[in-house]
This record gives sequence, structure tokens and C-alpha cells, in this order.
Amino acid sequence: MRRTALLLAGSRPGIDRLAAMRGGRLKALVPVAGRPMVARVAETLLSCPEIGRVRVLTQDVDAIAAVLPADERISFAISGGGISNSIAAIAGGPDAPWPIFVTTADHVLLRPETISTFLSATAGVDVAVGVVERKVVQSRFPDSKRTWLRFRGGQWTGANLFAFNGVAAREALAIWSEIEADRKKGWKLILRFGPMLLLRALTRTITLEGALDKAGRKLGVRVKPVALSDPLAAVDVDKLADLELAEEVLSGRA
Repeated sequence: MRRTALLLAGSRPGIDRLAAMRGGRLKALVPVAGRPMVARVAETLLSCPEIGRVRVLTQDVDAIAAVLPADERISFAISGGGISNSIAAIAGGPDAPWPIFVTTADHVLLRPETISTFLSATAGVDVAVGVVERKVVQSRFPDSKRTWLRFRGGQWTGANLFAFNGVAAREALAIWSEIEADRKKGWKLILRFGPMLLLRALTRTITLEGALDKAGRKLGVRVKPVALSDPLAAVDVDKLADLELAEEVLSGRA
């Protein structure tokens, strides 16, 4: 079954520092090696055989549409009220039927084969989350600074890849809306699912897979992390250093 991809190209409240540094307003339109980042990701999604159509979530449809390819598989939805609420508003509907795949406009180094690898590992669960282990990232980018979640067996960072496979995933979207503010604070995120789980994470007596399984059980949702072997999957463009790194990779210098 070919999936609908939701491409998150909205703006958080306030001024985006990276966009402002590049003389613009929308982060999704910041050029990376000469092309707007959202255009790079959209073309990657369109080239992936598992993706049937791409629905772009943004508050600025005209500005984003102007830089995307004229392809009938691309459509738009207005985002607002947070990432999870924007997804929940259309997930499972006629414009984004289950199952859906979600990624972000700043994932400029995302490759079709990485998407394929991720999606091939998502069967049998309600929600799957792409992650990359620290050793994998540092094997190519030893100086890269990421937010690391420390568990038994490894330290992990998110890959901005998500699969929502059915209506049960709505429970995960609901809790996502509550923890968006803590997305960069690993311990606060884990604490949302109880002090015992946080204690086990801090003492590294539980794996990431075990922690997500326990968190999912509290919600009645089957959740699975998908460990990816591609270090590029961990690179999103949040700040100037990320932008410079992405341009070095795209130019063959990193």
C-alpha cells in the first residue's frame, strides 16, 4: 500500500532565527545549496516508491507552493495550533487516509532509500519513530551536536520520521500535543510517562524499545522505534551549523 506523506512546512510562533539570518521569514524557504529546503524534501518524497501523494502542511500555502514542482500528487493543508493538532486534523481523512508517513521540511539530507528502510520496519505497530544511534551519527559527523536520549544499549537521537498506521495512533498524537514543548528535554519527555520509567532511563536499566513499549501500553498504542543505519537521517537544519553541514554534504565536502 502506498502511503500519503505529510510534509511539515509550517512555522512556530515568533521569528525563526535561521530564516531571519538568511533574510527571509519562513524557515522552509531557506536555500540549502541554492534550493529551498522544502523543495528538496518534497522531491525526495515524490521519488520514493512507497509514497503515493504528498500533503504539505503550512500556514503560507502560496509562498510554499511557488517553490515546489507542479505535480498533481502534491496538495496542501493549513497548519496551526501545533504540529500534532495539525496532523490529527487530517489524519485518517479523505486527504490523508491511513497509513500515513510524516517528515519535516528541514530534513534536506533525507534519501528515498532511508524512507524505504524505515517504512519496511513499521508493520504490526500503530506508531513507529525513526531514531539513529550516537555511534552511527558520529561515525560520519564526529562533531555533530544533537539531543541524545540515553538508554541501555545506546544513546539515540530522533530522525524526524514517523509512521501512523491506523486510528489507534490518534492517542499518540494527543500525547504529542502535550509534550511538544519538551521535545528537546529528554528527561522531561520521559517523565510524562511516569517516574519509574524516568528512573529506569536515568539508570539505563531499560532499552529505548522497552521504554517506548511501556509508554505505548499506557496509551493503549503499539509503539516501536526504528533504528536507522544512515547518519544523514539524524541531520535536520535547525541552526546555522546544521545548514553549513548540510551544504558541505550536498557539495561532497563532508
